[in-house]
Amino acid sequence: MSSPFSKSKLKAARDALGKKQYEAARDAASQVLDYEPDNYNAHVFLGLAYLELGQHGNSEQFYRKAVELKPDQILAWQGITRLYERKQEWDAFASALEKMMRVYSAGNDTTKTAETLQKLIDTRRQHGTGQQIIGALAYLLPDSPVYDTLSNLPPPDPTNPTSTTTFSTQVAIDNSLPVIQEIISLTEQGEETFIRVEYDKRRTRLGAPPPDQLKKEIGLEVWKTSKLPSLYQEVLNHPQTSDELRRSTETKVVHYKQRHFYALPVSDPGKVELGSELDELVQGIVAIGIPDELSWTMFLEGMDKDTISGYGLDYLRQYTQLLPNTPLAHLLKGYFLYTGIPMMEEDEKGAPTNPVSDDHEPFDIIMDAFTSNQDMVLATQVVADVYLQEQDYPSVIHVAESGLELVRRYEQNTGRKLRLVCKAFNVVLATALVHLYPPKHHPRALGILDDVLKQDPDNVDALIARGYVMQFAEKWDEATMIFCKAAELIPVDTPKRARAREEGAWCLSRTSLEDGLCTLKEILSDLDGEWFEPDKARCLWRIGKCFWDMGDGFREEAYTYFIQSLKCDREYAPSYTFLGIYYSEFATPPDPLRASKCFQKAFELDPREAEAARRLAEGFADEREWDLVEVVARRTIDGEGGLDAGIQKESGVVAGRYLPTNAWAWKALGVVELSRRNYARSIEAFQVALRADQEDQICWLRLGEAYSKGGRHAAALKALERAHELKPDDWMCAYLMGEVQMQTGKLAEALDSFKSVLKMRPMEIGALMSLAQTELALARQEWLGGFLARAEQTFISAITTSILATRASSGYGGIAWKVIADALLGLSKATLFTDEDFIRDTLVQITTLIKGRVSKRIAHVFGLRPLQDDTPATGSHALEVAVICYDYRATVTSTNDIAMGSALFDLGMILYLWAKGKENERNPALEAAASLVKEALHKEPSNPTYWTVLANIYFVDKPKTSQHAYIRALELDSKNVVTWAHLGLLYLYHNDVELANEALLKAQILDPDYTLAWVGQALVATTNGRDEHCRALLEHAVGLTADVPIADLEFAARVFLPFTGPARASTSAQEEVLPALAVLDRYVKRYPTDACALHLLGLVYERLGHQERGAEWISRAIALLETAYEETEDPVLERQFTIAHANLARLKVSMRDYAGALESFETALGLLPEHIPDDSGAEVRILRVQALFGSGLAHFRLGDLQNAMTTFQAALDTAGENDTLRGHVTVLLAQSMWAIGTDEFRESAKTLLLDSITTDPENLMAINTLAGMGILTADDGLVDAALSEIQSLPIERQQELDPRRDVTYLLVQHHLGQGDIKQANRIVQKALHVEPSNLHIRRDLASLTLQQGNKRGTRAILEIDSSVCSIEEAKETLALAAIANDEDGNALRYAQKAIMLGPGNIMNWKMLAYVRARDVGS
Repeated sequence: MSSPFSKSKLKAARDALGKKQYEAARDAASQVLDYEPDNYNAHVFLGLAYLELGQHGNSEQFYRKAVELKPDQILAWQGITRLYERKQEWDAFASALEKMMRVYSAGNDTTKTAETLQKLIDTRRQHGTGQQIIGALAYLLPDSPVYDTLSNLPPPDPTNPTSTTTFSTQVAIDNSLPVIQEIISLTEQGEETFIRVEYDKRRTRLGAPPPDQLKKEIGLEVWKTSKLPSLYQEVLNHPQTSDELRRSTETKVVHYKQRHFYALPVSDPGKVELGSELDELVQGIVAIGIPDELSWTMFLEGMDKDTISGYGLDYLRQYTQLLPNTPLAHLLKGYFLYTGIPMMEEDEKGAPTNPVSDDHEPFDIIMDAFTSNQDMVLATQVVADVYLQEQDYPSVIHVAESGLELVRRYEQNTGRKLRLVCKAFNVVLATALVHLYPPKHHPRALGILDDVLKQDPDNVDALIARGYVMQFAEKWDEATMIFCKAAELIPVDTPKRARAREEGAWCLSRTSLEDGLCTLKEILSDLDGEWFEPDKARCLWRIGKCFWDMGDGFREEAYTYFIQSLKCDREYAPSYTFLGIYYSEFATPPDPLRASKCFQKAFELDPREAEAARRLAEGFADEREWDLVEVVARRTIDGEGGLDAGIQKESGVVAGRYLPTNAWAWKALGVVELSRRNYARSIEAFQVALRADQEDQICWLRLGEAYSKGGRHAAALKALERAHELKPDDWMCAYLMGEVQMQTGKLAEALDSFKSVLKMRPMEIGALMSLAQTELALARQEWLGGFLARAEQTFISAITTSILATRASSGYGGIAWKVIADALLGLSKATLFTDEDFIRDTLVQITTLIKGRVSKRIAHVFGLRPLQDDTPATGSHALEVAVICYDYRATVTSTNDIAMGSALFDLGMILYLWAKGKENERNPALEAAASLVKEALHKEPSNPTYWTVLANIYFVDKPKTSQHAYIRALELDSKNVVTWAHLGLLYLYHNDVELANEALLKAQILDPDYTLAWVGQALVATTNGRDEHCRALLEHAVGLTADVPIADLEFAARVFLPFTGPARASTSAQEEVLPALAVLDRYVKRYPTDACALHLLGLVYERLGHQERGAEWISRAIALLETAYEETEDPVLERQFTIAHANLARLKVSMRDYAGALESFETALGLLPEHIPDDSGAEVRILRVQALFGSGLAHFRLGDLQNAMTTFQAALDTAGENDTLRGHVTVLLAQSMWAIGTDEFRESAKTLLLDSITTDPENLMAINTLAGMGILTADDGLVDAALSEIQSLPIERQQELDPRRDVTYLLVQHHLGQGDIKQANRIVQKALHVEPSNLHIRRDLASLTLQQGNKRGTRAILEIDSSVCSIEEAKETLALAAIANDEDGNALRYAQKAIMLGPGNIMNWKMLAYVRARDVGS
């Protein structure tokens, strides 16, 4: 009981709510809760007050508390539903409505219950999902918790629906069928949506099953728990369900159960039970004749019958009547019309009633309907049977294979076997395979037939098909037995039985002519009527063939039967074939014209008449009618099925490889395609032909030829090797192998092949020319490889072979003389020959053959010099003879534009090469060369090579014309790297560096291994002043394989150039100069008369410390220069001769050959003027000073001091005012005076150096020499006087004057000599502070620190870290590190690494020995 206070406050709260004074109501209700916390009404009032105040959270809290206090009171539920509706929380609102509905139902408030349910359903329809709508509608069904309450509603009044607020609920309670239907519809939609969404989610997962299986798995998840079966049953049991609704629902039940049944795995125990239920439903629908397409389809598909009639014609007719507009009904109607089966059973009078067909053919009706029934077993079986009757065997195979797939799918879905249907499809498939281009598919057919006959040994169609297989395999006895067995199983007086008997008799005749002939005649007597005319024609031909096989005495009788056969069927091709054979071979006289017509007729009627086709092709080949040969061969190939044998996959890909029946046709086609240069088709044809006979040597030979011409050289060699194995004495095979080997660069093997041909056919002109061309290619290869003597011999062999070819046949004169000329051009690159006498004899022989004649084309610019007996043969002589050979080739070559253009081009090119070495004849020769190349361009204007050579001719004199020609060549071949490189060099030669760089860069992009492009870029870099970049480019160029010798010489010169300055450390110098030695050695082997290269090679050897080799090479250069100077008296050669003698003299001094050195110095001085004019340049002065001082040094070493001093003084006088040169001479003179050893001379040497330093304070050489003298004499004042001047200069200037840091070195040695190691250490530390990156200074400091015993400090200075240490740094520091690291175990590793980096450094080996000795001692 509430207290009076609470009642008064509740009354006040209710009044305030009525007046919409919500805050007052809130306060009053709150006061009630202060005294009575569980007061229901106070919570409800607070919930309402807060709701109206907009404080929804507090409102929901108090409403929820009220519900907890009294869940069966409706007031709080009404408030909370109002709250959720205002907040539009529809799920919570619907849940609250359900609670309210249950409360009303518990209180038997029928109207409120119905109104609340209507509101719930409306809410779910507007804002809910399908499942939520289903949940709301379910309250209207009998099994709902509120149905008893709702059933108390009065029946609805359709005439006054607005009389009550619950009309829709009344209608639903009165008739629940619409509600059930709506629930079914929503459930179906929900399940389909779930399956579709899940399928889209799962199908892209890794390892997902196939699509069909995935759909089944998802469907099972749904159908196992689905409520649709019970809902369908409610519809079927509902008293108000109409017949139409019942039929549609039954269809849905069947469809649902079918999907569920198909989805269940075979191992599921429920599958059998569900299948039985489904069968009962389907059979019930069929039994009462309900027109349900799905049920009828399942009924027919589930029947296991091997014939169409086995399905039951009554069922099929009933289907067409019940479902006349379905695709299957149309297909069945077309089949009935096609086979003549009545559409309806006979009427009472026995007359069948067939509906009149429309204008469409039955076959077309069947095919049109089948497009919509391709997934039905029955439809596929019908179409396969129709195609078989039409003898459309490829379609039969395709449809039968589809049918077998459908059967497999059906068995997988149902777990039931359709053995008879599967057997029917296999029989149809095997029959089609037997008759489709026999016997190509017989192996596959035989496997199928064996399986069928194991299952059904008396299957007639399978027996007949197997009989045909045995017949084609010429297993006559077995075939006879099979056909006889089939004939016994077939009913009498049927065409099939007659055909089986005929085939059996024919097979019998192959083993027993008389027995077979008698049987065939019996069968012929049974073939009466017009329907049997084609069979009679065949039987008559077979009888004639039996007589034909009996021998020549029965030819006429056979001829009679062939004629009778054609009278029965004028289109029976085999009879025409044998008539043609009769007319061509046995008629008297033979009638080839009539025979040819018979063969043509037979081949026109049936392209499978291979004998007629072969004879036709042979006849056309004899008449040289190659187009007709191709037509016959192609039609014969089509007649046997072509490549695919009539079976292709849907993508058009050939389904398999089959043996050809007529290999001759494929060979003929291959030869035709080979002659037309269709190499891919030719290869394919020969490959197919070889499938039939792998021992066909001619076919292998032609296949190898086709491979070769098609660019497939590896395959060509294999094919030709196989042909050679089959026939080792076939010279053509060896010849073709040689051609392929030559094309693939196997020149030695090619030579062997061509020589083997010539052993069999010594004067075979083709083999001779191929041998000569191979020898030429081999010679060029050997020349590029540096095998010059070997190349020389091979060039001569090519010339000798070509001369032999010209004598063997005059038809190859142009080619032979081109080979001779090309070989001479190759020989012209040599300056000296190994076998000079042989070369001379060859040149004389060639000149004699041509008779020294020069054509009018070049007679005005070129004349052949006679080769004198006392004159050695050189490359220039070979070049001149090459000119007349090219000229003679242009005279004897073919008048064809291409051949003549090539000859004129070659002549112009050789004339251009010859003119480059001439002075007086240069311009006329270049004009003649250009004229010849232009004439070649008139004959072949689209040849880019011709344009490029024309541009080369005009390179120097006519740059614009040259540029035009290059660009024209690039228009014809934009990817020609040679043209781009030459164009770049043209631009560079004429000082357009930017365009040159672009053109050369394009050449490098097109071919990164083209050497000339890299050389051109190096020249561009030189022009731009980037010498280091130039050297890097040249270094890359000389590493490529192309033959550009000038690159070798230029690279060597640039490598040696830095060594012309002050001497470097010996180890570094040797390593850096070694690349120059390698390329120079390669260059002088190729050009042994290049004095410049020989001179440079001698200087390189000097730098490497090989003075003897250096002197030898320079002596060779001097001999060549002397000879050249005697011929030309060129002042440049004189200067080179002088320099060479000066260098040779210096080498002899180092070799202690002072007398020889004095002789060379005197030779050089004799060629230099005594009084040097001012305009003669510094080079003459330097040379004279060097020669004078060298002479003085030689005199000094020989003990002739007076002449030595006189010569030294002459050197000083010659140096004149040149401070640098005078300083060098002064230092060298002082050193010589010091070497005399007397005090007087030593004082004179000091004075001389002091005077030199006074004159030139920055003469570092004089300063260092003077300081060294002070150190040796322990004269601190002299050391200070010598070094003070340079030490006072700024650090930058000191480093510039003293790049090797000689001053630091001298100071350190000075203090070390005095025993002051600390002072020496301080000097080195100061130097390292100035240059912390100087490796040599750091190494010196580490050495001094180590001498003081501070190993830890030494290790800190060296900082050995293999991850950051460069190779140069490691070379300098590893040896010291090995000594300093005696504790951490790294010493041996450092010493070994030092040897690996510098194996030629003796100190590294000493260090390793020391470390090992120290480790042993410890």
